[in-house]
Amino acid sequence: LKMSWFWFYLPLHLLMAACLCNSIKAPNTSSQQSFKTDLFNFYHSLILADGKETTVHLLKDIPKRYYFFLEEGRALSPFTITVTPCDVPIEWSILVHKTSASFLGKAARGDHDTQEVSKSQRSPSMVSTIFNYKGNSVETYMGMSSHSALYMLEFLSTERDTHITVYLATDTTSGHLYPELPMDPRIDVIGIGHTTVTLTWKHSPSVLQHRENIQYCLLVNEKHNYKSLCAAETAIRSSGMKLPPTLALSLSPYLLEPQQVMILSNSELSIINKVSSGEVRQTCMGAKNTYTVPNLSPSTQYYFDVFVVNLLTNASAAYTGTFARTLEEPEPKVMELKDGKVIQVVLDGKKKKFYSLQYQARHKKVQFTFQLCRGQVQVHITKNNKIVASENISGLRYFSLKGKPLDTYLVQLRSTDESNSSIKVQVSPHFHKPLFPLLPESLKIKSFSKLRTCNSVTIAWLGTQEESKYCVYKKTIEEDQVWMELQSADRCSGPESRHKSEKVLCKYFYDINLQRAVTTETITGLDVGTLYLFDVYLFGPSGIPVRYHSKVVKTRKKC
Repeated sequence: LKMSWFWFYLPLHLLMAACLCNSIKAPNTSSQQSFKTDLFNFYHSLILADGKETTVHLLKDIPKRYYFFLEEGRALSPFTITVTPCDVPIEWSILVHKTSASFLGKAARGDHDTQEVSKSQRSPSMVSTIFNYKGNSVETYMGMSSHSALYMLEFLSTERDTHITVYLATDTTSGHLYPELPMDPRIDVIGIGHTTVTLTWKHSPSVLQHRENIQYCLLVNEKHNYKSLCAAETAIRSSGMKLPPTLALSLSPYLLEPQQVMILSNSELSIINKVSSGEVRQTCMGAKNTYTVPNLSPSTQYYFDVFVVNLLTNASAAYTGTFARTLEEPEPKVMELKDGKVIQVVLDGKKKKFYSLQYQARHKKVQFTFQLCRGQVQVHITKNNKIVASENISGLRYFSLKGKPLDTYLVQLRSTDESNSSIKVQVSPHFHKPLFPLLPESLKIKSFSKLRTCNSVTIAWLGTQEESKYCVYKKTIEEDQVWMELQSADRCSGPESRHKSEKVLCKYFYDINLQRAVTTETITGLDVGTLYLFDVYLFGPSGIPVRYHSKVVKTRKKC
């Protein structure tokens, strides 16, 4: 407590010393002038600006103090202090010294004596705490001063380094820095859908009076509500991205960061920040107090905060935030599979939900064929509600099942990849008429490093006991494109998707002895030191191709 009084009186002592320097008649040396300047600069740096929002940076466990005083002749003068924490909870308090401001006015005029100074120093009982608060809510203290007084504001953060904003107003007749909130500042949820939530709130008096300078801005996220706009911005920055200074002024496309997406729809500008904890959406809708939030994910809880923002001062006030959970996505319709018909299904990698296909057998034996086109897919097959097959599909896979006519099969597909996956599905009772060609043991293409030259490479692949057609395609590729090209390759696409200039040759071959069912091909006319991507397509009796795994080979630089 003694230390607290010491810090309270410190600025008085500094000001006294500075004023005494004025009264000492000594040569005007540079050191004396520097000393006076340092004292006054130190003291005035502690004075809280009146009628202006001040940003205060706090270090953990280190209190910071600001001062202001109300002069004589301002009887019953009202004043307000608004403190906005921008991150963690803080502690702050207001202390008042009821006689020091009188001395301060005299000291500033050089009208003082040491007796009065010492009397002021010996009156700790005149210092009292009139307000204290701990938390992270925006808090406003409204006071009334009937005499001159010096006030001290002390701020402390015990959790971590942080920053706050402080606004002192001693002239309450000049209007409000912060937009006003209505008597009931709650946000009402009036509609919930699978991908939308409709909100409404009561109008701010400031919007009704100054419609052209005040607007509403909405912030949507999946984490929690924010009690102030600066708290929301701090949270977004701490997640690893940069954010324009404030929501109200961040609507210029020139201020957008790479992690931000801007959407303009119906004269409303939305900015979506891509952060590690999910999306944080900012939307400003002018003076409208009802808004439907679009493009949400089903069965997801969202938190909604509305801020009324003064475009001239950039000051804002927060409504009481709310939250809502979107409705669950309706069960997908089960698609019917027909004999011999091939369908291709694209699966969402983010949702990880099953896609269902149904088939009613007309024969005792059925065969399901799956060809993986892209990504990774998990397959479950149930017969009359009992699981008969479950597997992660790689390449081409057949399931031959036995049952009874009119048995009901349900095929469920799910992507196990982060990105979207794609797969072709076919069911048929005709085992003797396969849709896809007979496959070799491996679909890998091999290259021979020792047979590489500056303008040719030699590749090989396995064949089967069935005579089939094989077509070779090539294209040049850059080093930094290899990974993306191999990952995004659609293994179900045929040569019709390739440019004619990429075709190298087509050939037929087979061998009854599988040990000798291997073919090689030397591709000539290549460029020196160039990277090539080679593909081989196998065609069966039905004409549907199967694509081997792509092979990347580089010709030699020197020969």
